[in-house]
Amino acid sequence: MIPTLLGVAILVFFLLRVMPGDIVEVMLLGEGGAVPQHVIEAERVRLGLDQPIYVQFFKWMAGVVQGDFGYSMWTGEPVAYEIGIRFELSLQVAVMATILAVSIALPLGTISAIFKDTWIDYIVRIVSIAGLAIPSFWLGMIIILLLLTLFSWHPPLTFTPLLENPAENLSQLIWPALAVGYRYSAVATRMTRSSILEVLQEDYIRTARAKGVFERLVVSRHAMRNAMLPVVTVIGLEFAFLIGGLVVTEQVFNLNGLGKLFVEATTRGDYTMVQALVLLVAAFFIVVNFLIDLLYAALDPRIRYR
Repeated sequence: MIPTLLGVAILVFFLLRVMPGDIVEVMLLGEGGAVPQHVIEAERVRLGLDQPIYVQFFKWMAGVVQGDFGYSMWTGEPVAYEIGIRFELSLQVAVMATILAVSIALPLGTISAIFKDTWIDYIVRIVSIAGLAIPSFWLGMIIILLLLTLFSWHPPLTFTPLLENPAENLSQLIWPALAVGYRYSAVATRMTRSSILEVLQEDYIRTARAKGVFERLVVSRHAMRNAMLPVVTVIGLEFAFLIGGLVVTEQVFNLNGLGKLFVEATTRGDYTMVQALVLLVAAFFIVVNFLIDLLYAALDPRIRYR
């Protein structure tokens, strides 16, 4: 885990430094007008951009090791604070979208595999292909249009935390979670169907059927568990992607989450913010992959870690 994060840190730090543009000039000259050169140089000194790149890197890494990601070059606020006030929103949308996706994908994928090449299978496949083809942000706009037309509902201007007002919070986030979860469920549905169809051709499935085991038990006890390994992988990776990856959906539903912060920081050239966000997403992927590996052992008794 640590070597991977170190590699990500080195890569993102030096790539940002070779990108064209100067954040100091963007901040001071962005609103037009002339700014004396000595003011620009003084701001570079204040931000530490006058130092050699390797010195900047080691200072930043020393802070990261201590849990200090520095200050935003644009707002001046601590990076951890800027991320923290948005993390709850993005995490909740990701969790809700995952719950919706799994609740839809596992039953539909299983039913589609059991009734292969029937009208039920065709309907499920059409629904899942539509989920892959329809962009989440477009579906989000359709949802907002329908809610606005039928119920005069529009995206809220402010975010209400879950613990502060659960009902209002869920009414705000269920719709973006649904827009994202539909595509998510389409991917998981197709993977579930493919995995179960593959497992149903195995010898131990034929043996169970030959012994007279009820088809329901054959599917639930023998096929489902062995087919879950690739499905769990897809679900985990999609969940990790949702942290920081809902850029357009957050814009559509007026959500101030990590995806929106990512775009703003990249556009402004806010080095410290982008570096922290990339590290956060990388760490999230690593943790999710670790948990998936542990889940493999629970699903497949042949897998053991020593």
